[in-house]
Amino acid sequence: MKQWQVSLKELYESKKSQLAADLKLKNPMQVPSISKIVINVGTKEAVVDKKVLDKITEQLGLIAGQKLVVTHAKRDISSFKLRRGMPIGAMVTLRGKRMWAFLEKLINIVFPRVRDFRGVARTSFDGRGNYSLGFKEQIVFSEIEYSQVDKIRGMQITINTTAKNNENALKLLEILGFPFKK
Repeated sequence: MKQWQVSLKELYESKKSQLAADLKLKNPMQVPSISKIVINVGTKEAVVDKKVLDKITEQLGLIAGQKLVVTHAKRDISSFKLRRGMPIGAMVTLRGKRMWAFLEKLINIVFPRVRDFRGVARTSFDGRGNYSLGFKEQIVFSEIEYSQVDKIRGMQITINTTAKNNENALKLLEILGFPFKK
């Protein structure tokens, strides 16, 4: 890393006192932070073709840089020919250094690669300070080679924060440089 470049975690640490002042917090332990990032890919094709799940796990492993967990159906849905316990997707939870590295990659590399990107929505908070966003295609990540992709699939990314409400989480993500719509 070059001398003048500051990592996202260092940026957060330097702006922590400013964030506490903006949110009118007295205790420095109340300042919100990011606790984890969950990346989830689910597909109905995995019910019919088991090789689809192998491809999904391979691609998600490249994106996350760590081992993932295969998700299974929680209940039977006869119209989808889905039985309880069948593998239907994959997910990975990032914490610590990998979480900060992924967030930095998301802001600086992935968002600019999204076609017709005008910013992320301010309304995708869940009421408890967690932010969710989705991608329609996995090829916006630089680790995925377009020639190796069998089918375009989407994914959901959830950023869990320690913020108590949406306003505090919004301030936290703005300080980190999240490109919200104006």
